[in-house]
Amino acid sequence: MQKKACLLSLLLVVAACQKNSTIEKDQIKKADWLIGNWQSKTDFGILSENWKKVNDSTFKAESLFIKDKDTLHEENIILQQKAESLTYITTIKGQNNDKPIHFQLKEDTENELIFENLQNDYPQKITYKKGTNNSLITEISGIQLKKVTSEKYTLVKTK
Repeated sequence: MQKKACLLSLLLVVAACQKNSTIEKDQIKKADWLIGNWQSKTDFGILSENWKKVNDSTFKAESLFIKDKDTLHEENIILQQKAESLTYITTIKGQNNDKPIHFQLKEDTENELIFENLQNDYPQKITYKKGTNNSLITEISGIQLKKVTSEKYTLVKTK
C-alpha cells in the first residue's frame, strides 16, 4: 500500500513539473497582444512601434519617433524566447555604440510584461501594458542622474 501511495505521489510530482515546464517554454505567447502597429501622435511628433512575429520564439519591432520629417529616435527590438527565459533586446541607433542591451522578463500578467536590467544606465525597467480600446502603455523607468525617473507613452493600435 505504501509503495502505491509513494508511486502515485511521484507521478503527480512529475506531471506537475511537466505542466510547469510547458508553461515556462511558452512565455512568448504571453506577448501575442503586442503584434501589430502602434502609434501616438503628439505636438512633439509621432511615436510608433511596429511588432511582427518572426517565428514561435521571436518577435521583432521597430520603434521610431519622428518630428516633421526628422527621425529623432530609432530603435530595433527583439523579443526572444530561449529555454525558459524571455528576453527583450533593444538596439538604439546612436546609443551604446549601437550594441544591443538585454532585459530579462521579471514579472508578467495577462495584460502586462515587465523587463529589467539593473546594470543598464537608463532605463533599468521597461514595461508594456495592454490598455483599453486597443491601446498600449509603454513605460521606461529607473535611476537617471541619481533621480528616479520614468517616461510613459500611450499608443493606439492602427493595424
